[in-house]
Formats: sequence, C-alpha cells, structure tokens
Amino acid sequence: MRKQQISLVVVVLALGLALAACGKSTPSSTRATSPSSNSVAASPAGHIAHPAGTQPSISAKMICQSEAEKDIADLVGVQTTKPLAPTWVDHVYSCTYQYANGSLTLSVKELANKTDTDAYFASMATKYGKIQPIQGLGQGAFVTTNHSAVVRKDYKVLLVDISRLPAQFGNPPDTRADVALNVAATIMGCWTGA
Repeated sequence: MRKQQISLVVVVLALGLALAACGKSTPSSTRATSPSSNSVAASPAGHIAHPAGTQPSISAKMICQSEAEKDIADLVGVQTTKPLAPTWVDHVYSCTYQYANGSLTLSVKELANKTDTDAYFASMATKYGKIQPIQGLGQGAFVTTNHSAVVRKDYKVLLVDISRLPAQFGNPPDTRADVALNVAATIMGCWTGA
C-alpha cells in the first residue's frame, strides 16, 4: 500500500511538471479521417478521438520530438547520447532514448476504435504482465512486471519500456519504476488527442 501511494504521488508531481512544460506547446491541428469511418468519438468537453490513419498522429509524434526529449532530460537529469530515430511500423510510432548506461523506448500504438483499443490494451496486460493499476493517468494505465508503464488515451496506447535501464537511473538516481511513471505522466500531460 505504501509503495502504491508513493508511486501515485510521483505521478501527480510529474503530471504537474508536465503540464507546466506543455504550456509552450503549439496548438494542435486536426487530422482528416476517412469519410467511411464512423468511429470518431467526442468527449463531453468537445475533444475528438481520431482513429489510426496512414501517418502517425500529432500526439504520437510528440514522444520523439525535441520538446519531449528536453522534458525527459530535465526529468531524469541525463541527456541522450544519440539522436532519436523514430519509426512508424504497423501503426506503432516509436523511438529509443539512448543513454550512456542504458536506454528507454517510447512507443504509441494507434488503433481504429474503442473496441480495438480495449483489446490491444488488454493484450498488453497479458503480454507484459499487469502488476498494478495507475490511477489518474489517461483512460487506464498499469505497471508491468518489469515496471514499465502502459497508458491508454482515446485510440492510442503508450508504452514506456524501461527494461534496458539500470535499476537506479538518472541524476539524481531514481528507480526504473519511478522513471517509467514520471515519463508516462510527462507524455500524457502533453497529449492533445490529435
């Protein structure tokens, strides 16, 4: 119970920092959807969830842009040693943050609708092992058996894979689990849903 409370406090603090960092973000633009698609959903606040397209969404691309790289460097206190090299394969946008003593990989799977997103999110819980839910992050989130973080929002699922980081990472050093939670909160704080 104590560990869960600490993790939740870490997420709340990171989310506050992320929102402050995202204040400088550019406004989102909309992406055209297929006329045959009827799976666009609107939230009560007017936010629209867009199904996967032929190119990655603005919010998916954010995980590998210089602003995210800077925010994560500020968060962990360590700079990357190689430029980010994003990929887009099978509706997964991904990049690896390479450090002198390890790496973390961020990826976003974009899906067509809520049913597909539900199924994919559940498959991630099975594939990586769900050991603890993360409250208050996205529209569902959990910690995996290796302490990576999985978060869903709209028709997207974010994976913060920390499996190739040392047990203690950053400056000052922190646990891999806290790094995963803090990075996930930082990314989710910036996502516009576009």
